[in-house]
Amino acid sequence: MSQQPDAPFLVWLYPGYLDRALDAATWLDTTHELRKLGWKIALIAAGPPGLRTIDGTEVYCIPMPDIYLLRQLIFHLRCYWFLVSNYSRIDVILFDQMSAPWLMPISFARKLMRRKRPLLAIDIRSLHMPSPKKQGIKGRLRGKFQEFAGREADRWVDGYLTITSRMADFFHVRQDCLWGAWPSGVDLELFQEAQHAHSWPSQNSPLRLVYVGTLNVERNLLNLCRAIEQANAEGMLFELWLVGDGDELPELEKYADKMQGRIMVKKPVPHSQVPDILAQAHIGVLPFPDEIKFQVSSPIKLFEYMAAGMPILATRIACHTDVAGGGQYVFWAENADVSGLLGALRMAWQRRDALMEMGIQAAVAARSWTWHESALKLKNALEYGLGRNLVS
Repeated sequence: MSQQPDAPFLVWLYPGYLDRALDAATWLDTTHELRKLGWKIALIAAGPPGLRTIDGTEVYCIPMPDIYLLRQLIFHLRCYWFLVSNYSRIDVILFDQMSAPWLMPISFARKLMRRKRPLLAIDIRSLHMPSPKKQGIKGRLRGKFQEFAGREADRWVDGYLTITSRMADFFHVRQDCLWGAWPSGVDLELFQEAQHAHSWPSQNSPLRLVYVGTLNVERNLLNLCRAIEQANAEGMLFELWLVGDGDELPELEKYADKMQGRIMVKKPVPHSQVPDILAQAHIGVLPFPDEIKFQVSSPIKLFEYMAAGMPILATRIACHTDVAGGGQYVFWAENADVSGLLGALRMAWQRRDALMEMGIQAAVAARSWTWHESALKLKNALEYGLGRNLVS
């Protein structure tokens, strides 16, 4: 759909570099879909000044200096030039909690001018809950700042959007402030070739599991490694690829070095290359523990594994069962310890002849979780917020 002259205008702030973000598709693909749905979008992110095209989506970039504690302040001050220049045309400004303190003056200015627009909405998509053992001074400062920002924003923000309804419940978002929830999604076209590229294992060849994402301690990856080794000790044949970076990388590399190639840690790859990685594996893995930060999430990698035509091995937690609870393409681990993961591995080994059929079912299920579907939910939420606030 082409944009009409009176199309609603959304300014969407991302206070970081989208060309470096692992989850950049959340902003890039959703912006692309929203534009097709008729919205005018100015997606603003850090980068060399001016318009850039990142993975096919036009982004307005503003320089962000590499000065700790000051870079966010300077970035948002530079954003003000764009916001002031387009103030009369903007319908909604969408941003995360970390941007909230810097945008508060816009709310006050709007009230002084007795205007109803632009509306200011916070989009909550993640929790800052790192492991206490791994969190440094910067992490603690970030957590405190996020708490402060969220608490103060309640006084002036016009609405909230969240990644899931559970996220809204966790933050006690009032119903009169909640515009809606919109989950993560997947680009089916990007992963389509991977569906047909799998070489499914023969009776006596190993099953290759893959995890793509952040290699942080809270992701429970060492327990997964231990479960893999125990399964192999019982006579099964499993391999594991861990693709990414994070605070547990040194421990995982040290563990993998002892495993004679059965476990491999690989460097992160651009998002466009993730399908190539998945095409070389048989089962996508999500071994997350049953903790709040995962319960309230919408895991992008689950959708990508599904779209790549892969069975899933996952812990039975809310963010996984909400998507795949009724599907026949998941090997469920009843808990996140070694014994729970080992139980799921045993099921996968017993049903290795069914992997191709399970992958087909996963690919079909992925059609309900595209970025187009997510953008529709976001569009409906934004239009709900506009309709409710502009008539009040």
